[in-house]
Amino acid sequence: MRAVLVAAGSSLVLTLLLTPVFIRLLVRQGYGQFIRDDGPTTHHTKRGTPTMGGAVVIIAVLVAYFVAHLATLSPPTWSALLVLYLLAGLGVVGFLDDWTKIRKQRSLGLRSWQKLLGQSFVSVTFAVLALTRPDDDGRTPASTAISFIRDIDALDLAVAGAVGGTVLFVVWAYLMIAAASNGVNLTDGLDGLATGASLFVFGAYTIIGIWQSNQDCGAVASGFQCYEVRDPRDLAVVAAALLGACFGFLWWNASPAKIFMGDTGSLALGGAIAGLAILTRTELLLVILGGLFVIITASVIIQVTGFKLTGKRIFRMAPLQHHFELKGWAEVTIVIRFWIIAGLCVGAALGVFYGEWVVGIGQ
Repeated sequence: MRAVLVAAGSSLVLTLLLTPVFIRLLVRQGYGQFIRDDGPTTHHTKRGTPTMGGAVVIIAVLVAYFVAHLATLSPPTWSALLVLYLLAGLGVVGFLDDWTKIRKQRSLGLRSWQKLLGQSFVSVTFAVLALTRPDDDGRTPASTAISFIRDIDALDLAVAGAVGGTVLFVVWAYLMIAAASNGVNLTDGLDGLATGASLFVFGAYTIIGIWQSNQDCGAVASGFQCYEVRDPRDLAVVAAALLGACFGFLWWNASPAKIFMGDTGSLALGGAIAGLAILTRTELLLVILGGLFVIITASVIIQVTGFKLTGKRIFRMAPLQHHFELKGWAEVTIVIRFWIIAGLCVGAALGVFYGEWVVGIGQ
């Protein structure tokens, strides 16, 4: 538990202290956000605001994780390192995208194929490595079974054979990572919105990791409904570091934002969320846990599909937060109300998570 607290506290302090330094550096170099002319006019005042702030979050999380292990004299685990790899790898892809936008002063960064190639490489290597390095009990960080709150045996992709199961799992993991990273990216349109929504999710995964560790099948008495999760306590340490980093960054990212996280942060945080879902065996629970990201992503899909079918827009603008901006809602009002929705979704997911354990114990 001490490692969880050290990780959260260290990342919080690091982002609080490093972010203003990074802001001054970006301002001195003239690296500011490019704002689309076809977006809400209220965003034009944000033109030139420093971006790529997600780099500070990533650095803080990486440093905080290893500080926590130095403080507790415990070795890093393969599961945690995989999530950190996903965080940093997608962060690099996002950084290159942000850098291209700044240098060319346009709303589009990397070309679609370049971004897809980078995301695919990181996601596929993560998925392959997640099926390696079994522990003494034979558990690998991930399994080929699709999970809800634990693995669903009836949805084990390994039925296609060893090689086929691995391939299907890689495809499944890639889809999850792409959906989560793009969901956070679409949500990152208003000051503090994606950061605040993400910290709710990371708080939940801190609780889930600690609970799974306390109810590990190798530690609890027979008869209890336990969890076959590899390294759950260390996954909680990673989630806590992400939680603290989001809190610290939100101090500077809340309206009026002094810095934006950019694709550097949104792709990285989304990837970390997907990684935690896969390795804690809560893949389908993420639909509830990240409900706000699902709603915002769905609004884009509905807008595009509706326009192609009818030639009319369902919303004034997508993603959904911009629809309410064009309806006259104040930015802070939208952000707070969306945070409330994110909190309700996380609360519902934790209720389902705990309820499944209670029902299982009673059987």
